[in-house]
Amino acid sequence: MQSLAMIENWPVPTAAAAVVRADGAVAGTHGPTAHRFPLASVTKPLAAYAALVAYEEGAVELDEPAGPDGSTVRHLLAHTSGLAFDEHRVMAPPGNRRLYSNAGFEVLGDHIAKATEIPFPEYVRLAVLEPLGMTATTLDGSPAKDGVSTVADLARFAAEVQAPRLLDPRTVAAAQTVVHPGLKGVLPGYGHQNPNDWGLGFEIRDSKSPHWTGASSSPATFGHFGQSGTFLWVDPAAGAACVALTDRAFGPWAVEVWPAFTDAVLAELAG
Repeated sequence: MQSLAMIENWPVPTAAAAVVRADGAVAGTHGPTAHRFPLASVTKPLAAYAALVAYEEGAVELDEPAGPDGSTVRHLLAHTSGLAFDEHRVMAPPGNRRLYSNAGFEVLGDHIAKATEIPFPEYVRLAVLEPLGMTATTLDGSPAKDGVSTVADLARFAAEVQAPRLLDPRTVAAAQTVVHPGLKGVLPGYGHQNPNDWGLGFEIRDSKSPHWTGASSSPATFGHFGQSGTFLWVDPAAGAACVALTDRAFGPWAVEVWPAFTDAVLAELAG
């Protein structure tokens, strides 16, 4: 895909990208797809997928208590537990506000580790990484932000999310459906959004503006971006997903180039 070559003009030392169609076929790649990049918050969809495996295995229930009083596994996955961004401090009642929370994902990891009697990084490896052949991906530390992976591995994950083998498709559909609709909140890097819609571990584009995806991205687009200059989106309307990993921290450069890149990818797919 010619549009992927746009990453060569990004002001970053290293970048790689891939597009994966809904049937799992790789439509194109560009750059060093085997290079390992810190994912930052693109770790969260991997952790969320492992949490959903734990749910389907019967180790946890989505509506069982987890985190602050009144919070559940579902609240933690949807950033509605009330926990603060990076500390274990309650800022709001569960289900009341969309408070994006690394701490919430760390509590989630601890909860699943206790339920399964397996350390959460090991559970992610057993539940998601090994079955998908993601051999270059590791999670050593926080389930919110400490994953390291490659474009080649995340392309495998993007294929799985679009045509699930590890999970019931209905579970994945629920993960890309808004949990607690109508909640306001801050989308990190993009300011206040009303509503600030999320599913179970995946951010949902809907009508957010500004946003890190493209002007032509469908409202159904879901995914995640990371402060390490990384993103993964899935656009069901386009029948495709895109992964882009870099080694420059998110900033104004990304706000400028990512949407145009996504629009070019979508235009090429449509053409």
